[in-house]
Amino acid sequence: MQCVLVTGGAGYIGSHTCKLLAQRGMQPVVLDNLVRGHRQAVRWGPFHQGDIADAALVQGLVREYEIRSLIHFAAFAYVGESMEQPQKYFENNVVRGLSLLHAAMDAGVRQVVFSSTCAVYGIPEEVPIAETQPTSPVNPYGETKLWIERALHWLGSCRDLRWMALRYFNAAGADPEGEIGEDHRPETHLIPRVMQAALGQIPHLEIFGTDYPTPDGTAIRDYIHVNDLAEAHVRALEHLQDGGESMPVNLGTGEGSSVRELIATLEKIAGRPVPVLTAPRRAGDPPVLVANPARARRILGWTPQWSSLEQILQTAWQWHAARAVAGSSGRRHGEDS
Repeated sequence: MQCVLVTGGAGYIGSHTCKLLAQRGMQPVVLDNLVRGHRQAVRWGPFHQGDIADAALVQGLVREYEIRSLIHFAAFAYVGESMEQPQKYFENNVVRGLSLLHAAMDAGVRQVVFSSTCAVYGIPEEVPIAETQPTSPVNPYGETKLWIERALHWLGSCRDLRWMALRYFNAAGADPEGEIGEDHRPETHLIPRVMQAALGQIPHLEIFGTDYPTPDGTAIRDYIHVNDLAEAHVRALEHLQDGGESMPVNLGTGEGSSVRELIATLEKIAGRPVPVLTAPRRAGDPPVLVANPARARRILGWTPQWSSLEQILQTAWQWHAARAVAGSSGRRHGEDS
């Protein structure tokens, strides 16, 4: 059985990708420090707790499992936090990321699928955004991801490495079978916070910015279901293993939804209101981010299957609502919450 090293495999997108790798007959070997991941999300292969900058650990895993392929998710990924603590993001995402790449390659890894972001584009010149547009991040998070992309480019040019940088737009949704979902702590992502507001777990949802140059004044994003992201990672890996060309690839639907549209759709699905409070724009947030996914279709044969706004919100609502019921049941029975 082919083993794949998955850094950050205890996280949101990483755990969904591990499940799909196992379904496709591969064994994900997870390396995660659990700073923001969850041990219970690792269910489809061996787990090793540790730091991606621990070169001896990385090389030991690559050799023990005879690994030739790496999917690299491990990173800090909060835009707001990156604006407040840029040094934290460069240390973790860039310095530790480069250490991981060097150690893994020295031990024999020859293919890397990298979890990148549409934040590398900054304020886009044109929408929808194609991979040929200039990269000019407007926050440290996007800048750190671009640094790793540039490193992969030169490592591929100068050494025997094939790579793909998958530039996600807005990851969302949950496993339709209900096994895993989106659980960040602290939670800053929009869709989980919409769920929390609808469930009464937070007093209200803050809408950051109602004066954007968009039809309803709120920011527009291209939401992509986490299952579709997982599928793209597996296809990217297979592309590289078959000798395919290295490149960045956008992962999005090509359609955008505003914050207010998202809230209205969830209210219909959940049958309850979402209390909101408007707030000023956040630094580093572009008004509109929508992908041109043509390259992913052409190169990977990838078309989103789960990414209508209704499907995304339905799977997310099922997962969050089930956890809320389980949590309240546990408290009634005297369990720790």
